[in-house]
Amino acid sequence: MTLYDLVVPGLDRDPRYRIADIRAADPLGADALLAAVPAMNADADVAALTVALRALVPDLDRAAEWSVADALAAMRDLGILLGSLKRHGVQPVAAVPEVLPVLELIGRRTDMVPRDTVHHYTAWNPAGTRRRTYTGHVMEAQLQESVRMAFPGLVAALDDCARIARLEPYDPGFALALDRTARLVRTIVDAIDVTVANVSPEYFARTLRPYFEEIDVDGRDYLGPAASQVPLWLVDLTLWQCDRSHADYDAFLADSLPYALPSWRAFHARHSGGVSAVSKLSAAISWESVERLPPQLAASARSLARVLRILKSFRARHFTLARKAYRDDLRLYDQGSGGAPVALLRSILDLTRDNETLVRRAGA
Repeated sequence: MTLYDLVVPGLDRDPRYRIADIRAADPLGADALLAAVPAMNADADVAALTVALRALVPDLDRAAEWSVADALAAMRDLGILLGSLKRHGVQPVAAVPEVLPVLELIGRRTDMVPRDTVHHYTAWNPAGTRRRTYTGHVMEAQLQESVRMAFPGLVAALDDCARIARLEPYDPGFALALDRTARLVRTIVDAIDVTVANVSPEYFARTLRPYFEEIDVDGRDYLGPAASQVPLWLVDLTLWQCDRSHADYDAFLADSLPYALPSWRAFHARHSGGVSAVSKLSAAISWESVERLPPQLAASARSLARVLRILKSFRARHFTLARKAYRDDLRLYDQGSGGAPVALLRSILDLTRDNETLVRRAGA
């Protein structure tokens, strides 16, 4: 039984969803060494971090025999040291060149970028005494837990989003799928509330954010773990983004897509050229009298508005949180860890609000 079995039975056929297996894996024998990383970071001990990374680099022949779960766990553990070294001003691959072929091998084996992502840092990270962290601070653990809270509901919602993309607003299944999506994505609001309650903007901005900087891997920069890699953008895609977006958001998503799981990239490829739920509903309502909408069409409008209100609530909280963490007197960086400025979060909030308003005025 995995975390995702609770909401999507059978999903664990993809080894990337076998959360318990990945968390349990320790293919590099890194448990004891990584427990010492927060102290190394507190002391800015670059020499110790470099030795630690070099000590964990496995033999390529051994790495080539890993399962996908072991490969993901290995990237998780190497990643904590990659981010730690970069935080202290050192390009990790330049400091330990022998790690490059290992990162590239793991990237090919897992069909992901050749460094760690938000999945490695949160969903695939063990809990308890084996938790991998940069700082060892309780706020870091709370941030990891809040992101982990968001994954199951969003992953489960993708199945309903795919169903919505196949249906029309007159179909009873359209509203039912939207209602299930609303229940599932509500967890993202709960998750960000956990962050707001337990992680101070000062701690994130001044202490934790520097560990998420990009690193150079064979001449290409790769972002570190970032909240933008959580698949909320795939829910946006089918509900409104695929045909009602903005150039800046489109460009940001194009940059973020390589950090997604393979199945999510495939989902994006299937639906990026489609017709959004908002557009389908708007087209259907344009043929009707708003005062006398057919019951099923009215139900679809109400259900779509409900999901968009939840997304709007999350976006508003996210924008407020980011604005606090990146205010002028606090921030160390102009952009978030996902590579976007705070202004883009405001644009996405406005787009979500505009689509929610359109649906609500159309008859929701």
